[in-house]
Amino acid sequence: MKQSVTVNKSAEAKWAEGIKNAISKFKIKLPRLDFATIFQKVIIPLISIISFIGVWYIGAEALRQREINFRIEKTLADQGQLAADQLKACFASGGTDCQTNTLPSPSQVWSSLQTLIQDHYVITKDKADFASKTASLNATRVAQGKDPIVYTGRPSFVDIVLTSLKTVFAGFLLALFIAVPIGIVIGLSEKLRSAFNWFIQIFKPVSPVVWYLLVFMIVKTLLIGTSTDNSFIISFISVGLCAMWATLVNTAVGVSTVDKDFINVAKVLKLGPLQKVFKVILPSSLPLIFTGLRITLSVAWMVLIAIELLAQSPGLGLFVWEEFQNGANDSNSKIIVAMFVIGIIGFLLDRFMLTIQNMVSFNKSDGI
Repeated sequence: MKQSVTVNKSAEAKWAEGIKNAISKFKIKLPRLDFATIFQKVIIPLISIISFIGVWYIGAEALRQREINFRIEKTLADQGQLAADQLKACFASGGTDCQTNTLPSPSQVWSSLQTLIQDHYVITKDKADFASKTASLNATRVAQGKDPIVYTGRPSFVDIVLTSLKTVFAGFLLALFIAVPIGIVIGLSEKLRSAFNWFIQIFKPVSPVVWYLLVFMIVKTLLIGTSTDNSFIISFISVGLCAMWATLVNTAVGVSTVDKDFINVAKVLKLGPLQKVFKVILPSSLPLIFTGLRITLSVAWMVLIAIELLAQSPGLGLFVWEEFQNGANDSNSKIIVAMFVIGIIGFLLDRFMLTIQNMVSFNKSDGI
């Protein structure tokens, strides 16, 4: 009897152990977070952000006070003590009649961002109202073969950002389709590299302003007599031509430095020229090609601002210039908002390219 009880207990123990092992296999193992990791990944970035905002606030206040003192002293010298006291009181009250024209504080920039967002909702509603009012009229015009009436009001800040993104992606795709094929062809032939090296070295450092002028000369002649909006076409072509050189050079270097053993394997397998390019050369060159594409996208986003300004394309470049020319009380704050938006979008575009690179390449990178 005792032996039977012992056997049953042993069986139950084995059964419980088996259940325990089965459950342990399905347990989700959470990553262990130590204080050093949290300090490095969270606390240090927060400290740097707070420090940046603090330095910005102190600097903005110092510049504001410097301008106030100068204007009060100048008023005192030109108009007397009473006028200087009135101006000083106006500055102290924070009225809109006596604002400084210097670096805005973080709170002013935040207020301008909220204003731009509110304006976006107002403009979006105006567009919807316009579309509903002109829906029947536009249907009639389209049926008669006429162009519909379109909304011609000012774009919102969100529309401006989307226009810049559309332009930069169009320019990036143009650079991709030009630079990668040419880079592959040049990389495969040492003679072609020697023949085209002068061309690359001369045109690579050309300013985006010069590229814009060159494209403007050509496009305006090709589209002469048409009603096509030239600003977008000129903008994205200029961006693509100005930014493509990093991809072209990196592609040529990547193709020319493919391991010779891979080329010999392709010869042994008797791969055709296109098969050799797509199955051997391109996979081996992907890290350098994507490095060039990341640089190209970053350069495209940087030069876009200057090119949009020159082409009068309704993007961030024109927005910044118009606010600078406007000289309103919140113009400087809106310029700083645009600066942060440009920087954040540039960072996100770089992370986007890095993610694609890690998806298609064997060499993984965390970026810089």
